[in-house]
Amino acid sequence: IVSIVKSLKNFAHPDTQKKVIINLNKTLEDVITITRNEWKYISDLTTDFKHIDIMIPCFPNQLNQVFLNMIINARDAIQEAIDKKLIEKGNIEISTDMNTDYAIVAIKDNGIGISEEIKSKIFDPFFTTKEVGKGSGQGLAIAHSIIYDKHKGMIRVESEYGKGTTFYVYLPLRDLSLEL
Repeated sequence: IVSIVKSLKNFAHPDTQKKVIINLNKTLEDVITITRNEWKYISDLTTDFKHIDIMIPCFPNQLNQVFLNMIINARDAIQEAIDKKLIEKGNIEISTDMNTDYAIVAIKDNGIGISEEIKSKIFDPFFTTKEVGKGSGQGLAIAHSIIYDKHKGMIRVESEYGKGTTFYVYLPLRDLSLEL
């Protein structure tokens, strides 16, 4: 209970107009804790954080929203694969690493995957593969805007229909506007 309350407090801290420096791994741990009830009955979730602390400049609430959307999408993809009898139980793997310029978050699932025909549309506003009433088609469009426009980062996706998907989120390690 203490862990959940702390994660909720960290997750819901007031949004700032300026970027602040956060520990990326701690942020991901908080989002994982917050979303646990969404995935725990159908999936295992593992983490592999290559560095103890990856400190990045960001808008914390917006970044929380990106990772929450991606974990929920992974859960939905896993549920669809289970419903189609492609898998018995899901796996979500979240890893972090960094190079000289970027922190890199990989969120991998063994869900239904994304077909080549629709891969180019997944970041379009209102595009969804979910049935009516199940999704707004805004999650990935919002994530794309937050990462590219607000954080000057990138998102890359690898997917094979029937096998699963990995989203790679690249976040700059430095923000020159914070150094002025």
